[in-house]
Amino acid sequence: MTTSTDTGKRRALGRGLESLLPSRNQAPAPPPPVERHADAPTGGSAREIPVEQIDRNPHQTRSQFDQAKLAELAQSIAATGVVQPIVVRAVKDGRFQLIAGERRWLASKIAGKATIPAVIREASDEQSMEMTIVENLQRADLNPMEQARAYERLGREFRMTQEQMAQRTGKERASVSNFLRLLKLPQDVQNYVESGELTYGHARTLLALDSPEAIIAAANKVRNLSLSVRQTEGLVNAQLNPEREAKPDKVIEPLDPNVREARDQLQRALGLRVRIQDRKGKGRVIIEYSTVSDFDRIIDALDNK
Repeated sequence: MTTSTDTGKRRALGRGLESLLPSRNQAPAPPPPVERHADAPTGGSAREIPVEQIDRNPHQTRSQFDQAKLAELAQSIAATGVVQPIVVRAVKDGRFQLIAGERRWLASKIAGKATIPAVIREASDEQSMEMTIVENLQRADLNPMEQARAYERLGREFRMTQEQMAQRTGKERASVSNFLRLLKLPQDVQNYVESGELTYGHARTLLALDSPEAIIAAANKVRNLSLSVRQTEGLVNAQLNPEREAKPDKVIEPLDPNVREARDQLQRALGLRVRIQDRKGKGRVIIEYSTVSDFDRIIDALDNK
């Protein structure tokens, strides 16, 4: 959030997503003039633009896409088209650069679409960078490390405080701080979090350990034993307080190879974290999900059996 002491440049950067993204509730206002080329239509309404004339935003913070979900979106677009236009800006040599809507653009290419509806907006390099980062942080499907790096870039590139980041993205300041702390994890552990092998809760718990070596060792134990967050907290507390006789959960035992294989098959089939607590053929299967679409995918998988 800008202040009266900010420069004109910072005020320009602080206009927010509302200056670039179309509103569903009101007619879009005519945009400022865009540096145009021969085939660059401008205006508040969506225009069809060749998908091959659009380039990925180099400041995109999301590095991974769920390929199954992308394929589902491509099938939907092939059948009904793109419902919500993407947002782009005109750049050099008759091309456009994405500001918002990369999944729709990628899925349209997969679906074999020649064009895609797009709204063209005026934006400088810096505005485009900021808007792309903020727009992604307001989504629910970034993994924890992508969110952490996005917040770090807002602080580094735009000198935003954690309070300003929270205001711009609608998050709690404590949440911003916790995501930024994930960048203190060793790179191997960051990779585990990004791939989904460890959750955000696991990562936060491991940060209590006092050395990279201890964090890596504990992270590997969590992965190998498929520990829950609560069990990980017990593991970390035992390392931090070795003088106290820890009482680890009874289920902290290596999984039977057959149970481990069943767990891995479920995780591959669902694309979600699965835990199996088995004792002599009895136990529980726990499927962790973070979004409504994840839950729907579980229900669909059960219905199809």
